[in-house]
Amino acid sequence: MLFSNLSLETIIANIPALLIGLAFHECAHAWAADRLGDPTPRSQGRLSLNPLVHLDPIGTLACLLFRFGWAKPVMINVYNFKNPIRGRMLVSLAGPVTNLIIGLIATIIYFFAQIWLTASWGGTLNQILFAIIAVNLSLGVFNLLPIPPLDGFAILAGLLPQRLAIRLYALERYGMILLMLVLISNVAGTVLSPLVGLIWNVYQAIAVSLISLFI
Repeated sequence: MLFSNLSLETIIANIPALLIGLAFHECAHAWAADRLGDPTPRSQGRLSLNPLVHLDPIGTLACLLFRFGWAKPVMINVYNFKNPIRGRMLVSLAGPVTNLIIGLIATIIYFFAQIWLTASWGGTLNQILFAIIAVNLSLGVFNLLPIPPLDGFAILAGLLPQRLAIRLYALERYGMILLMLVLISNVAGTVLSPLVGLIWNVYQAIAVSLISLFI
């Protein structure tokens, strides 16, 4: 299983992978908002791959302990978008999609490294790459949960008729309570871990298919 045997060594190994995953996730939000016409993230310095401007203490700790977590939200002004609800949906979607893409790229490199590198180099690189895969798949899938303040909530709202979306946004005031309940009840682990494992299997199949083209 992709996320078994959590240990102190694993947590330490995940720190650089976590910094990469969170930085790209939040920078993707900021980039999408900037491209859609909202200068707020750029003005607040969030259009950056520097992890330090994105880290949320509780969300980062949750990532290390539970493999599911979040970063400091990118602030946006939806009224700068031509369609506020659709614009917020696209900005929210950018983060998880970026994590899933990073996970796929790391999986492909991971499989090629096992073939082309020596044991001394391959072992170290594979450990780093595997951590990047695990963290990015976790972040991508977890943030698609349709509860505030996660990205999946805004994505769901963007798919609904405007009247229903406005009503749904009334739940945002209870966001942190709902999120804590999800973490405490381990819903994230029991529901999302199988999904992450499924994506991991698909990524492995893609990597093996690509390798077969070069061997």
